[in-house]
Amino acid sequence: MTADASDVVEIRGALARLRRGTGLPVAFGGLVDAGHRRIRISELSGNDTSALRSLAVTSGNGLGGKAVALALPCAVADYSSSRQISHEYDAAVAEEGLRSVLAVPVVVRRRVRGVLYGALRSAQPLGDRALSEAVATARDVEQALVVREEARELLAAARPQRARSAGGWEQVREAHAALRALAPRIGDPALRAELLGVCGLLAPAGGTVGVSLAPRELDVLSWVASGATNAVIGERLRLRPETVKAYLRSAMRKLGAHTRGEAVAAARRVGLLP
Repeated sequence: MTADASDVVEIRGALARLRRGTGLPVAFGGLVDAGHRRIRISELSGNDTSALRSLAVTSGNGLGGKAVALALPCAVADYSSSRQISHEYDAAVAEEGLRSVLAVPVVVRRRVRGVLYGALRSAQPLGDRALSEAVATARDVEQALVVREEARELLAAARPQRARSAGGWEQVREAHAALRALAPRIGDPALRAELLGVCGLLAPAGGTVGVSLAPRELDVLSWVASGATNAVIGERLRLRPETVKAYLRSAMRKLGAHTRGEAVAAARRVGLLP
């Protein structure tokens, strides 16, 4: 999948967190070019020169390339003299004055999507704490990219459903529920707004809305409409079963419904659900 601006911003924020968490003075990184097994270094933090900017690191070459090829964190105590890596990029690394360097791959769905680097300007072993913090930062990026990819896939699947026949409404309802469940996990405000906008498009526009449901009440009711049990709804929305029941009771009261089915039907009548 091609990286977009929000993915790049995610890398940029991760580098700042990596420096704070590890205490390393320099951090840099980038995403894997679409269709290639190479990283394009696009983001730098704490750098003194532009030597590393736009550097294309091929899989297997240098420290970052090794991290891509193995899909594992790698580190060297002295980059220029290390026998653990190849040395295609020594000139750029030396110009920036880097010696001790770590590289952690960002792996999404078993595919390396990028690499985060942290570095010292002195030759000394990087401790376990620094490597652990760097790995934790990479894992945060991975989770953010996974959520964003899920959102894009749901958006792509949901948009064509509006033009389908009545037989496709179950898929529309499932997509609607999934999009609403995913929206709170999206850190990117623009993408979150787009998801919720699509949710609005999936719900029928007809009817006058005389009921106002809280976002979580509508989330729960969306999953009820797709046939999910309270236990499944709790897992999808990361809520306790008792909390799911409380939201459902509140929604039913507002809709004047006595059963789950009546609540769903009432919500559809007033245009809150597809």
